[in-house]
Amino acid sequence: MTQQDGSTGSLAEDDVAGRPAGDARSRQDGPDDAHRRPPGVDDATVEAVGGVTAALEVVEHARGVLYEFHRLIGQADIELGEALEKLEAAGHAELAAGLRADVLGANVLAGRWTFQVVEDFDAGYHATFRAAEQRVRDELMAGRRHVYEAALKERNRTHGRAGHEALPEDLGTGT
Repeated sequence: MTQQDGSTGSLAEDDVAGRPAGDARSRQDGPDDAHRRPPGVDDATVEAVGGVTAALEVVEHARGVLYEFHRLIGQADIELGEALEKLEAAGHAELAAGLRADVLGANVLAGRWTFQVVEDFDAGYHATFRAAEQRVRDELMAGRRHVYEAALKERNRTHGRAGHEALPEDLGTGT
């Protein structure tokens, strides 16, 4: 099977450090219980759910860019206000007044400032997508997050090598 990262091979839990799922493990072994596939879940399902989560992560990135846009437009409005004061002080009051009337505080979309765009996005598409991704994980992965990535980590890391531990010291074994 080809994985999201382009590699091939099984993501099966019984491949984790050569032990069946559920056997005792140390900090060097993983993933922790919160990231292990539930019993009976096959590779195709793990990969598909991982894809849904990956798509949500892109939406989360886009949400961050939207908030960045919101902040940048707000900053631009502040800077424009300051520049208009300087235009007035420099003797260009009529031009400053025109820009103040046409641009300063104007909607970025019909009837909306950026805070309204952010709120609409959060309450609509973002909330719908998050709920759908959660529903997929609840129904297929017992609500567990990043099961696909945890299996990739186990497959790709060098067991026993410093910097390749399965779990941080403060997390423990999850057993």
